[in-house]
Amino acid sequence: MKTSNQDKDAALNERSMRILKELIEAYIHSGRPVGSKVLAQTSGINFSSATVRNIAAELEEMGFVRSPHTSAGRVPTALGYRMYVDALLQEHPPLQEDLDRMRVHLDPELRSEDLIESASDILSGITHLAGVVTLPRGKQAALRQIEFLPLGGRRVLAILVMNQRDVKNRIIQLDREYKESELQQIGNYLNAHFAGRELETIRHDLLCELEKMRMDMDRLMQGVIELADKALVQDEEEVDCVVAGQGNLLEYRELMNFDRLRALLVAFTERRKILHLLDESIKAQDVRILIGHELGCDIFDYLSVVSAPYSVNGEVIGVLGVIGPTRMPYDRVIPVVDIAARMLGEAMSASR
Repeated sequence: MKTSNQDKDAALNERSMRILKELIEAYIHSGRPVGSKVLAQTSGINFSSATVRNIAAELEEMGFVRSPHTSAGRVPTALGYRMYVDALLQEHPPLQEDLDRMRVHLDPELRSEDLIESASDILSGITHLAGVVTLPRGKQAALRQIEFLPLGGRRVLAILVMNQRDVKNRIIQLDREYKESELQQIGNYLNAHFAGRELETIRHDLLCELEKMRMDMDRLMQGVIELADKALVQDEEEVDCVVAGQGNLLEYRELMNFDRLRALLVAFTERRKILHLLDESIKAQDVRILIGHELGCDIFDYLSVVSAPYSVNGEVIGVLGVIGPTRMPYDRVIPVVDIAARMLGEAMSASR
């Protein structure tokens, strides 16, 4: 019988919580697996090495930590980080010098475009992670209906009805020629499964399916993904983001895997997946933290996103945040993101 997360939470007593907290904070600081002997010597822990070892083994059994093959020490899992963020974290307010830097960079005298760039730069500079800020946006385009018409060769006319009555026609170039019956079938599939959802969300979900099912997809799903990828794109001026400090992520050894680095660089270049990571935060009231698999795509399992919406005159118009490894210092990052979002909103309200 599987153990639920609630059962796991209940099983964590005060001693287990203390060991988990110290282990996670030691790993965040060093980036190296943490051994029981090191934990037992940590200031404030009055347990023997044997007791610490037993508690660490219980934490591993419950899924909060794991043991890498190359080391006798343990590292946190996404579940462990989630417990830490939700129940164990003690936030540290930003240093006064960092607050002063934010005020200088987020000057109401700056134009909106410059404020966005400054916010991204200052987030990256203070946290030493990648800073991301979405441009102010109106209501996001949601798909109401889509239809595809063949134009000959590999060209297809995509007719999109969005929101209530907005219609856009796009001519897209495909990798192969599609029959009219195939295009109708693909349009029917998209309308049946995705009508009412935002364009970028549809594309993101389908592209993630592609990552998981590439070898097993039938011809219909291959067509659905190809046409959706090329047709359901919001205009560049409608939604975009400014990214700064991607190079900071190269300082983390866990991100130096070639495949991870390549996927990360592609994501920062194409921006679509980055935008999707921030998308849900525009509906949030305050800071939102997504860890590992919570980001919804396998290629981001080793990352975390801390983000918050920013508002102008009481209306949420964008999101800012940082992207980094799951081993980020949440206690310092979360308050910085929270304050930066409020400062950016205030500066943009004053500059209008």
